[in-house]
Amino acid sequence: QVQLVESGGGLVQAGGSLRLSCAASGRTFSAYAMGWFRQTPGKEREYVAAIRWTGSNTYYADSVKGRFTISRDNAENTVYLQMNSLKPEDTAVYYCAAHRYQYYSGSVLRENDYNYWGQGTQVTVSS
Repeated sequence: QVQLVESGGGLVQAGGSLRLSCAASGRTFSAYAMGWFRQTPGKEREYVAAIRWTGSNTYYADSVKGRFTISRDNAENTVYLQMNSLKPEDTAVYYCAAHRYQYYSGSVLRENDYNYWGQGTQVTVSS
């Protein structure tokens, strides 16, 4: 069974930074794409960023492009989300997710591409 455990959330002022971590266990981490999503009350979960199993390709939602950076450390079975220049509208619960298929070259942007999810970590950005 795959387990994903997020950490690093918290309260930060607008313009500040946070780094989220997601530690994975239960299968060969390096073989799977990983993603970050976020959700606010009353809204659907939305895609934030994704990274392929190779680590060489990364993808971002337009709303975070240029401010957030996704990375992975396959030796540590961990994926990160560095969030800079945070805005109040970035406030949400952030979830990491592991892709369904190993060594996959197809879609990594949809919620349905992922079948394992962490419990979420709250990020609150004050104005």
